[in-house]
Amino acid sequence: MSARLLWVDDEIDLLKAHRIFLEKRGYEVTTVSNGRDAIDLCRTEAFDLVLLDENMPGLSGLETLAGIKDIQPNVPVVMVTKNEAEDLMDQAIGSQIDDYLLKPVNPMQILLTLKKNIHQREIVQEVTTTGYRQEFGQISMMADDARDPESWKELYRRIVRWELQLEDNADPAMADMLKMQKEEANLAFGKYIRKNYEKWISTGDNAPLLSPDVFKRKVFPTLSEGRNITVLVLDNFRFDQWRILSQELSEDFDIEEDLYFSILPTSTQYARNAIFAGLMPLKIMQMYPELWVEEDEDEGKNLNEEALIAHQLERFRRRETFTYHKVNDAQGADRILSQMNVLKQHPLNIIVINFIDILSHARTESQMVRELANNEAAYRSITLSWFRHSGIRALFQALKDLDGEILITTDHGSIRVDSPTKVIGDRNVNTNLRYKLGRNLDYPAKEVFEMKDPKRFQLPSPNLSTAYIFALGNHFFAYPNNYNYYVQYYRDTFQHGGISMEEMMIPLVTLRSKQR
Repeated sequence: MSARLLWVDDEIDLLKAHRIFLEKRGYEVTTVSNGRDAIDLCRTEAFDLVLLDENMPGLSGLETLAGIKDIQPNVPVVMVTKNEAEDLMDQAIGSQIDDYLLKPVNPMQILLTLKKNIHQREIVQEVTTTGYRQEFGQISMMADDARDPESWKELYRRIVRWELQLEDNADPAMADMLKMQKEEANLAFGKYIRKNYEKWISTGDNAPLLSPDVFKRKVFPTLSEGRNITVLVLDNFRFDQWRILSQELSEDFDIEEDLYFSILPTSTQYARNAIFAGLMPLKIMQMYPELWVEEDEDEGKNLNEEALIAHQLERFRRRETFTYHKVNDAQGADRILSQMNVLKQHPLNIIVINFIDILSHARTESQMVRELANNEAAYRSITLSWFRHSGIRALFQALKDLDGEILITTDHGSIRVDSPTKVIGDRNVNTNLRYKLGRNLDYPAKEVFEMKDPKRFQLPSPNLSTAYIFALGNHFFAYPNNYNYYVQYYRDTFQHGGISMEEMMIPLVTLRSKQR
């Protein structure tokens, strides 16, 4: 490791031993004895880090710092001082120093701060790459050995953790290895769902928490304990996106994080209505036919959510009042912020936020948005930027002041699709790329999960011969007509409705304000 250092100290001659120590380790050290010379030197030479004495005659350390930052705003500056006064430290930190050392400093302290402020990225990259190599085999074994929902959740958590670490801190080869490993894990997950899903739905045997269970298992117990709760449903919200947003919330909230399983199809019409009704789709259609919208109807599939919530509360003999809000844009968030006094009057508030789903559709339809979110990391980054700069961040600040819990969840996630699967059906087949339902569907049976008797899976069957099929892994359905155009248009888009870890294993997070 090497770098160019500028050391500014009015007693620089007394630091000769330190300079020799650093030069023997490959560092090029330039020294000056006052702030004016340091600023002049920064006008003509570039440095990787500046060591700056706080107490010097002439220009002080803070004044010198301001001059250096005007010329080289991105250079790390480490303040070196004898003064331990807290207000001085606050001034220095507020003036954008990157580290702080108290005199007398020893060479190893200096070396540590150089590693932290200059070489951190390459050190983290090396350690991350080594760590993933060591866990590669273990992750593969976990995918082979996963036999229950908890082991699959643990595997998915680990994959997401490495995704986030490797996207910034490793060479592309490691990221490609993880991508391949994730695809293999998704194929194994598809086999697991094929084998167990019907049993979960019909008998509940070894079933995880599913969409219809969310209110019964997570919302009603909180209300029964006399605590208020706000349910935030971020449509099409994945676990990796939650992990990014959680970093923004950890300072204000205590976080209790879990995953639950979306029902199939992993789409709003089925999964979100199941959450709000507390019922599987077939039961919704049978009990509340006026609230169920068939696939081939033009009416919006999520227009009856407030009524479904009311019916679920009534079935469970809950007497709590509630509010229901839907946020599609910045104005929607502002409207809720203006109604916080109304929310305070109700023990249960439900807010549906549609930005991420809108983003995924826009990425399919707009070449510009596709380029802005051209990979998984960029997709997460746009989600984070939206959260930081939209009214949603302010909404969390306002909800923090309510006396209650916040439950963050979603109806389903999404997966970036790559491999087409040919399917043939009549013109009444639905348009979703990850699941199809209809009569006389023709498809490669080994590449899909098929439900030839939907009632066994608690799904509506518009006709006696209706079947459902679900895409596995990163596959998407394409029709033979105009096949090449269709594949080119939809390949590398984010879709939902099928079977993958990203679509089915989704966040279920409880936040409690640290102010309480």
